[in-house]
Amino acid sequence: MQPTADVLIIGAGLSGLAAATFLKHKEPDISLLIIEQGDHPGGAVHSHIEEGYLAEGGAHGFLDNALESRVLVHEAGLTEEVEKAPLSEFVRYICLNGKLNLIPQSPGKVLKAPLVPLTGKLRVLADLWKKPLPDEPTVAQWVEHRFGKSLLPFADAVFTGTYAGDIERLKLEAVMPGLHSLEQDHGSVLKGAVHKMRVARKESRKQGKKKGKKGLPAMTSFKSGMSRLPQAMAAKLIPNKEIMYRTAARSIAEIDGGWSVKTGQLELQAKHLIVALPVNRCLELLANSELPAPPVTAIPEARIATVALGFTDTANVPFGFGYLAPEQEERFALGALFSSHMFPGRAPAGHVLMEALVGGRRHPERLELADEELVAKVYEDLKQLIDLPDPPVFSRVLRPKYGIPQLEVGYPALLEWRKQQHASIDNLHLCGFGWQGIGINDMHKQAWEMAKRILAGYQEEQEDEVKGVYF
Repeated sequence: MQPTADVLIIGAGLSGLAAATFLKHKEPDISLLIIEQGDHPGGAVHSHIEEGYLAEGGAHGFLDNALESRVLVHEAGLTEEVEKAPLSEFVRYICLNGKLNLIPQSPGKVLKAPLVPLTGKLRVLADLWKKPLPDEPTVAQWVEHRFGKSLLPFADAVFTGTYAGDIERLKLEAVMPGLHSLEQDHGSVLKGAVHKMRVARKESRKQGKKKGKKGLPAMTSFKSGMSRLPQAMAAKLIPNKEIMYRTAARSIAEIDGGWSVKTGQLELQAKHLIVALPVNRCLELLANSELPAPPVTAIPEARIATVALGFTDTANVPFGFGYLAPEQEERFALGALFSSHMFPGRAPAGHVLMEALVGGRRHPERLELADEELVAKVYEDLKQLIDLPDPPVFSRVLRPKYGIPQLEVGYPALLEWRKQQHASIDNLHLCGFGWQGIGINDMHKQAWEMAKRILAGYQEEQEDEVKGVYF
């Protein structure tokens, strides 16, 4: 059988499309094919447009501080369609003691703000002599050990906003590998941070770079919503030659010099295989292959519903990005985005749009409620925090079919297993939602790593990135 393509990609979500875009950008003549079981590209990304409102059933945007994402926007031809909400201008709030509190966008400024008691601020200095915890601590265990209980609500807000997760279960090594490495290498996060700054300054002086002020990134989306990005990347591919819809991979097998993938009607072959699927769907597909068994067969997922509410301009929604509520506040919604503040045009003239998030790892039972009850409970919750004199004039409950992978017990071992497969099999490439993170920038970076493996051979493992913490 003749090879179908040089590169076969399973999945037309952001990861698969990004890998294809990077490959075509570097090697325009490369032969590739994406197969997608659904009838449209985008995977977990889904923009909902109705009655002049634009809400997101999946990711609401991405920060503009990743080169890989900026390259993809350019290659997709979307530079003129970008919308940005700079974090330096669009403040965020945290719900504490039953009210919204403006929260600064850096850990240092959080400590200076009156949100943390003086004893809590002084306790942070204990990081300098606290030894690293053994084994795989959870985020909650790690934060309390290094910085004290006062910072737990802020950590809870960060990881509620990112994973809809539970900091009592999420593993620090999995969600913040760069921070974990910093602690392990220097015995203290503060010492490690100072060391990194010194090294960076020394490197800048070597290269003769001028010292410039590094500002906060901006939340980025598109005028017609996040779905525009996968749509534009997919539009660059030839239907039924470079991308096939309603074509699900049922099995994969290693063959001489490449891989064979069977669908319902086809047997496809390629030298390189990229499995660009969410972690659990990837593990399910690989279960019947001849690859060594992974340490876990699945990881937990958190499901959320987005409750989009439109109000007339009598609603006094505070300016900013939105708010998050730590579990200790016992709110119904995990938080809400002030969508039409961030991105004008997301609501009809004279109206505002808020998108509340419900459910998550801790409260999956709330997703069993009917749409009408969800809307009522969210409205009741929001109006206790925000001046909403009139009920919503528009409501829609978006229930994504994809869950958010939770990086809990067993996840670091799963990443080590993937690393071993990549080291021993140079033409198999695993990426997608939940592999090495869940953010859009994470997926784009992993897609670029897979493209580099194909273009230049096996790459040495990169140093874990110390990501900024943004609320």
